Amino acid sequence: MLETSARLLRMLSLMQTRPDWTGPELAERLGVSGRTVRYDVERLRSLGYPVHARRGVVGGYRLGAGKALPPLLLDDEEAVSIVVGLRIAAGSVVDGMDEAMLRALAKLDQVLPSRLHRRVKALQKYTVPVRHTGPGVDMEVMTVLAGACRDHEQLRFRYSSHDGKETSRVVEPYRLVHRMGRWYLVAWDIKREDWRTFRMDRITPRPPHGPRFTPRELPADGDVAEFVNQGVQSARGQIRARVLVHAPAAVVGERVPPAFGSFAVVDDHTCVFETTASSIESLAVYVSLLDADFEIEDPPELVAYIRTLARRYAKATPTAGAETGTEPKTEPEPAPAPGE
Repeated sequence: MLETSARLLRMLSLMQTRPDWTGPELAERLGVSGRTVRYDVERLRSLGYPVHARRGVVGGYRLGAGKALPPLLLDDEEAVSIVVGLRIAAGSVVDGMDEAMLRALAKLDQVLPSRLHRRVKALQKYTVPVRHTGPGVDMEVMTVLAGACRDHEQLRFRYSSHDGKETSRVVEPYRLVHRMGRWYLVAWDIKREDWRTFRMDRITPRPPHGPRFTPRELPADGDVAEFVNQGVQSARGQIRARVLVHAPAAVVGERVPPAFGSFAVVDDHTCVFETTASSIESLAVYVSLLDADFEIEDPPELVAYIRTLARRYAKATPTAGAETGTEPKTEPEPAPAPGE
């Protein structure tokens, strides 16, 4: 049987793994009687941990939220995952979060057993995270937006467009989405009576919040990530392209990031690629990522530009003699035999 202090820590650890525990389940896990479980619950409460009890046949215990954060009891895999995740996330695009991450890392490093230190150091040494290069988002702004999404409260803010023009917005916030180094707010714009996507680094909240609202149903089949992709593509430009690709959609879809366009299946060996961009040159870049035979159906300007690129690439491709700067060598004529 565990000593009292060890048993209390074990009980806390169990209660953190899932919301509800019955008395018999805790007694079995701890190897004690139901009466001891009840005594231990009272001891935890006296230490300030809010353990809620539910009576009845299906009664049990639940660890609630209190004024102070209880000690988090982690197994080896959980501890390593948190440390590595914090180190990768340090330097993120959320301004003001780095210091909090470093404080949390310092606390974890202080208590990690040596066996876990070795695992963490190995992962840190042989993994190279790709740093985000997008604009930073103030942590206070993110906290305000997330709270408004959670509480279903109307949000007022000033918004700066890409050309620097500022407008006042009143929205019903829905979700915060991270996409390719940038954070976005998806919300229902009350004045425009439509869904909108806002870059969070361009948002300046204007408290107080408005009244509470009932969340609306998001279009795009409720896929908030796809909705953001569509919104970013629309904002990126009005030039649209339609390309018939002679390859399966599943194959070329792995080569082209979802943010660059969408694929529609024609048959097992053919698909249609649709995309938008702010310039013909950008459309040509997206098409080049297909790495398959294709036919441009629209627009004609893209057809003309691809032909220009084809001529340019052909001129840039060296011939066999140009690679060395000399004419191709030929075998010399054999010398005539004596007397000929």
